[in-house]
Amino acid sequence: MTIDFLRDKPIYTQLVEKICGDIIRGNRQLGEKMPSVREYAVEVGVNVNTVQRVYKELEQMKLTETKRGQGTYITNDEAVILTLREQMKEKIVEQFFYSIEEYGFTKQEIIEQLQKQGGEGN
Repeated sequence: MTIDFLRDKPIYTQLVEKICGDIIRGNRQLGEKMPSVREYAVEVGVNVNTVQRVYKELEQMKLTETKRGQGTYITNDEAVILTLREQMKEKIVEQFFYSIEEYGFTKQEIIEQLQKQGGEGN
């Protein structure tokens, strides 16, 4: 599985966001072993150094833990995952509000549209 990366954002950042999304959605479980750096590099079609940086970023975010000679594991700390989920939600909402302001929409227009679409689709 290779990934189509955006040109305007560093690949390692996109991979960190992908893994964070996988954790939030539950596609990667607490305590789950991550693929080795080489395995993941092959899986997503990037350089090994890029994946090393991704794993380093995840470890600095306290989302993973590397055990010498055993590999890298997703944290078992649910509080860390809940914090990540809240941070991602805030980031998405901030980006959303930035976008609607850029196009000149009012919050009321957007709320009305969301209610309209929510009523149609759900």
